[in-house]
Amino acid sequence: MLYPHERSLVEEMKNRPFALIGVNSDDLDRAQAAVRKNEINWRSFQNKPQGRETSISDDWLLYTWPTIVVLDADFKVRYRGSDCDDATAVARQLVSELDGKPVVVESQ
Repeated sequence: MLYPHERSLVEEMKNRPFALIGVNSDDLDRAQAAVRKNEINWRSFQNKPQGRETSISDDWLLYTWPTIVVLDADFKVRYRGSDCDDATAVARQLVSELDGKPVVVESQ
């Protein structure tokens, strides 16, 4: 669903102050298969890695999937929700402010 958009966003933001990080709730084998099948080109972490007491979703109070969280350079939450277009607009604006390059707007 979001994979093609996320993949293109990572490519668009290559060499800019941007990182996309995923959190996966599948078991490790299924998650690794999804990475290969969907050509995921960003870091992805297990929601509750082996040996960890709490999950990432518990720590971040995430109760629905997907939830998109956009952080600024000071790790302040600037967007939290599920609208991919809104999250992307916020991320593009933040990156533009950091590196001085104009905001890229995709044509629909």
